[in-house]
Amino acid sequence: MVLWRSVRAASTDAGSALRQLFAAVAAKEVSVDAALTQWRELEYDALEDFAKVDGQRTARTGFPEVVYAEGKTPPQVAAILKAMVKSRDVVMATRVTPAMATAVLAEPGLQDLRYDAVARILAHPAASPRLGKVACVLCAGTSDLPVAEEAAVTLELAGVDVQRVYDVGVAGIHRLLRHRRTIEAGDVVIVVAGMDGALPGVVGGLTPKPIVAVPTSVGYGAAFAGLAPLLTMLNACSPGVGVVNIDNGFGAAVLAHRIMAASQANERDTNEHT
Repeated sequence: MVLWRSVRAASTDAGSALRQLFAAVAAKEVSVDAALTQWRELEYDALEDFAKVDGQRTARTGFPEVVYAEGKTPPQVAAILKAMVKSRDVVMATRVTPAMATAVLAEPGLQDLRYDAVARILAHPAASPRLGKVACVLCAGTSDLPVAEEAAVTLELAGVDVQRVYDVGVAGIHRLLRHRRTIEAGDVVIVVAGMDGALPGVVGGLTPKPIVAVPTSVGYGAAFAGLAPLLTMLNACSPGVGVVNIDNGFGAAVLAHRIMAASQANERDTNEHT
């Protein structure tokens, strides 16, 4: 299941719509006032007083707007997803509970969405070219799986091939070392860990690949709900380790995607000029 079209294709779609609008104004088929209204609709889709769906985010940033479901009601999430389904191929919500997924999937027009209970992601499948890159997602312990899977599933939906290496924390470092070839095969490595958060620093000493570290809220009292591993990762001795917020698997995936997309664009430009 792949959701993302290429950045170039998305930008072309947005530019084409704007070009058509300008052409209609020039041909006096659309008034200036009507064109302004249409342009505002191209910018975002306003849903009553609780949401403005950003239809141009992929064109601006290379990554579509995604619904953060936590804190929203099922009707609100359903309304936003319905607006997305009508206007685009890319539809995805994160931090969706099983109860919310059941309620949203019962709404007309949303039955094609698929729910991943571990990743807590609700998404609509759509065909898209593969990015041609590989991400390796590591997690220290089984308790970190929801955050690791949020990152892994987001990347898979974005057209990235994902290699998972789970339960390889530093308490059994030999488990990690057996997977060095898999880690080396990744263009970007996402490392998820709670407790002391030592795993990203260790991995940073084993590979030259960019590392995105994700602290989780897993751990006993002095882990302070993820603050301890966050500080450990920020203070990693190994250079080349970037850190995102606590439990933010989605943010790690977006950062990894941007790194890989930029690399792909550079490779494409190099090939075009050789």
